[in-house]
Amino acid sequence: MRDEAITATAQAGAQKTTYGRSELKKVFHKNYFKGMVISFVVHTVFLGSYYLIKYLNAEDDIPMVSVRIMKYSDLGPPPSISAVPPPPAVGVAANVKPSIGVPVPVPDAEVTAEQTFATQAELSAAPSPALEQAAGVGEGVQIQQDILIDDDPEMDAFIPVEKQPQIVKRVIPKYPDMAIRAGLEGTVWVKILVDKDGLPKKAVVIKSTAELFNDPAVEAAMGFVFTPAVMNQGPVRVWVSIPFKFALKDAASG
Repeated sequence: MRDEAITATAQAGAQKTTYGRSELKKVFHKNYFKGMVISFVVHTVFLGSYYLIKYLNAEDDIPMVSVRIMKYSDLGPPPSISAVPPPPAVGVAANVKPSIGVPVPVPDAEVTAEQTFATQAELSAAPSPALEQAAGVGEGVQIQQDILIDDDPEMDAFIPVEKQPQIVKRVIPKYPDMAIRAGLEGTVWVKILVDKDGLPKKAVVIKSTAELFNDPAVEAAMGFVFTPAVMNQGPVRVWVSIPFKFALKDAASG
């Protein structure tokens, strides 16, 4: 009996000694995988619930737009145009009858073979009876020819053209002596209004890095020669932008 107890104790001790690092390692990996799965599921449920609630609340915040459909009969009659004031009356001399080109009935005995109607030239040269009787209205007014008003385009206006102006003659601006002594360089952007004959009509400085170069740049711009811009087979006025660069190396070479 005592020997059996000793044998059982030894076997229990042997079993205890066999439980060690390898068993713990197996249990650790198994429980670690289960913990990661459970953690992923829990986080997914919480995050999904958060974004789902946020999405449902966002749909509730959308303003409702009500649309009312009306029948044509519910619109009522259109506004009356009777309230519109009538156009101003134009004064016309009364009882005015033309004296040229109007046939006058005469007896047959008084009709001559040489009687003719007034020609277009005679009608146009004859004074108007209405002007003669209208108390001096239009007296002394003579219309010689139509006056064609051709204004210059605005500097920022869009002018469609089929062909842009091309530079035929370029003028190099004079480098100011003061800028040479001061060792100053710069750039001036000038907008030139090119006329229908290709010559500059106006030059305006739109940007400058040094005001000392403005006058020489404008003077050089007015000496340019272009081919005129073309639109619908005819020349048109357009604005072109030309940069003038002032560099000391160019002044030294010049």
